[in-house]
This record gives sequence, structure tokens and C-alpha cells, in this order.
Amino acid sequence: MDPEKLGRFSFLGSRPSALLHAKRISGSKGRDFQIHTQRWRSPEGLPLEGDEASFQGDPFSALGQLQADYGISEEMSPGAPFSGGLVGYIGYETAHAVEDLPDEGLDDLDLPDLAFIVIDEVLVHDHVSGKTQLVVTGRGHTEEEACANAETRTRELEKLVTQWSPSPETPRSEHPPETIRAHFTRETYMLAVERCRQHILAGDVFEICLTHRLEADLTMHPWQLYKRLRAINPAPFASYLHFPNFQVVSASPERFLKLDENRQIESRPIKGTRPRGDNPWDDQRLRDELQNSEKDRSENVMIVDLVRNDIGKMAEIGSVQVPELLVVEPYATVFQLVSTITGQLRPDQNPFDLVRACFPGGSMTGAPKIEAMKIIDSIEPVKRGVYAGAIGYFDRSGIMDLSIVIRTMVCKDGKATFGVGGAVVADSDPAAEYQETLDKAQALIQALGGEHEHHHSG
Repeated sequence: MDPEKLGRFSFLGSRPSALLHAKRISGSKGRDFQIHTQRWRSPEGLPLEGDEASFQGDPFSALGQLQADYGISEEMSPGAPFSGGLVGYIGYETAHAVEDLPDEGLDDLDLPDLAFIVIDEVLVHDHVSGKTQLVVTGRGHTEEEACANAETRTRELEKLVTQWSPSPETPRSEHPPETIRAHFTRETYMLAVERCRQHILAGDVFEICLTHRLEADLTMHPWQLYKRLRAINPAPFASYLHFPNFQVVSASPERFLKLDENRQIESRPIKGTRPRGDNPWDDQRLRDELQNSEKDRSENVMIVDLVRNDIGKMAEIGSVQVPELLVVEPYATVFQLVSTITGQLRPDQNPFDLVRACFPGGSMTGAPKIEAMKIIDSIEPVKRGVYAGAIGYFDRSGIMDLSIVIRTMVCKDGKATFGVGGAVVADSDPAAEYQETLDKAQALIQALGGEHEHHHSG
């Protein structure tokens, strides 16, 4: 990976102060979500066992309010991109807060549509300088009390860090390969691709991102799974989120939205994939094939136009640029075709407004976005959940960085589930589309120790 470009910093957060999760209200004509908060320590620093609240409202506004509740009075001067704030995910179905959409697919995982924790303690590692710093936000009724609390906790954490030594790697489990169950068979996925093509040929849309979900029994702790996935498929937006009833294990290579300290917006949509070759010559052939593929280039350009339009709603007039167009980037198991779009956020908009305007990422919907999402909901048998949404952080200083949720597993109730997909356009070949989804699943299946079987799971 290029650490200076995308993967320069790693963050480790502990002891969250609060949790917020939201779920769309099914059958509701409005766009309100049921929002639930748990505060483990109050903004004043007082212990609050079981302090909980539930209300109906807009999840993006609720996130903004949570950030305000747990903000700090003085201006942050972080030495790293993230020094405390909100960390979590915005699942694909959070789009129901933004648009009026059908709600047909089965919601069998029953996960929150959106979940974030408030982090006051962050260990930040800089992969370029090799330095690690600890950032602790203190809380209390007075400034003196807040400072004292921060100093006490910093000393405790420093002691923990200096005493810590990496445990030896757990030997790779020798369990028999798990079979991977799928909601689509090869044949039914190809039929779904054909249905998408018919919508495109009828002039309803230009492109549809069709996906399907795979599932396996979990035979290891989710943290062990994360370490295996990182070893197999290093990725700049790799992440591990631990929630009370489930865990999210991600190796995403794709940036959804970044907002820096100068309020500069950046998005890096990926459209176009080839597997890595078995030898240098094969590798170069596949790279060239992707670089010169008219189909993949047109898919990517359509999404660039969509993202430019989304960012343009929030950006200063004339500031939206495309500094990189159709660049092939190598990853451990695949080549990807990537473009970069930038813009300057208007003074009257905040990070949560920006995410609402651009959500979900166009690379996971197709174009035009809303019509593509309606077709997706009518064809895909189950809800996407965390997959195809966004994972990342909103720093208290106003900066943020969010990835697109791809190459990601949700661990819940002894199972690991993950989505894979690809863009369908008018000249898509159904068999090739199915194969592309398996290429993308390769690292995840390998991490699980599995193999793919073509059985429908119901």
C-alpha cells in the first residue's frame, strides 16, 4: 500500500462514552428513524449506568447533536487526522432517511441501520514517521476537573501501552474449509443481471450496481478473522468495529468521503475490477486489460459524473474538480479502476449535511441513483445492511473520513455475512458479472478458510 496517500495513520480507540444506533421505522410514510442512545459517561464526566434515551428523528441530525453534546469547548489542535469523536458505520438502508424508497428485501440480520460510538481515547500510529501518540479528552464539571481526569487516564493508558507486548500470532486454524452459502445461485444471479439489463435497455437507468450476499459459519473470534483478512488483503481503510451484539470486519480499499481541515472534500469511487495474475506477465496483461476496457471505463465515468453532481450540491460553485480519472491501482487480490473527485465545502454546510447529500455512494447504486436504488430493492432478496454503506469517523474538529463498505464481513450469532457485486451496463455479460463478484470475494473467503458452493440458502 502507499502509506502516504491513503493508509498513513492507524487508530485504536477504547472505552466509548456513548453509543447511538438508529433503525428505519418500517411501513412509515415519513423518513424518521427510531433512534436509541446509551451514555456510559455523561458529557460532564459523571458515571451514568444505563442512561438511555429513545426518540424518533433524522439519523444524520442525531449524529450532529451527539457530536455537539460531546464536543469540547476549546479549539482542537490535533497532531493527527483523528483525535476523538464519532466512530461507526452508516448502513445502506439509512438512505431511507434521505429518499422515499421501496422497502421490499428481507431484513433477516436485523442490524441497526446506523451505529456510532463516541471515542475520547485514541492511540494514533503514523506509518510514515513510525511515531505513536496518545490523545485523551478529559471531561468534568470544571476545566480543572476535566484536566485532572485527562491526566489520570493518560497515565493509566501510558502504563498499559508500555507494559503491552504483542502476543504471538495464533497458529492458523486447521479446520476443514467452510462452505460459503449464497442467496443467489450462479444461474439466478445471471437472471438478475439480465433483469437489470432489461431496465437499462428500456431507458430506466444507465447502470445498476447489483450485489448478492454470501454467508459462512464463523469458526474463529472476529478479531482473529480481522487479523487474517489484513494479512491476506492489506487495505487503506481496513477497520474492526466491536459493538455489543455484533462485529464488523472490513478491508475496504475505497474512500467514500473525506473532509480535511481546510474543508476540502475528496471522494475516490472504484468501478472496474480484474483479478491479480499468477505471474508478472499475466499480472501485466490483466492490468492492461482493465486500463483499456471500454466497458469498465464507461462504468467509472458514469459514477464520476454522479459523484460530481452529489458533491456539487454542497460545494462552492466552480470548486469541483477531477484530479485523477481512470487510474489502475493494485491491491493484494485484484486491480481496481479508481477516479478522484474534489470540491470545497460551502461555509453554511457541515460534515453531516455533506454525507446526507452524497449518501449512499454512487459506486454502490448505479446511475441515476434513486431509480437504480428502486430497481435494486426489487431484485436483491435481502437487505444490504452495513454493506454498501460507509464506515469511518467524524472528528470533533470538523474533519471526517469515511470508506465505502466493500470487502467487509459482519459477524453475528456465529455467522459471517458479506456482500459482493458489480456494475451492470447495457453490454454486460451475465456470466462475467458473476465471476467478477467471486473475484472480489476471494480474499474474504480465504480469510474464512472457506470455499464457495453453488447452493441457494433460501
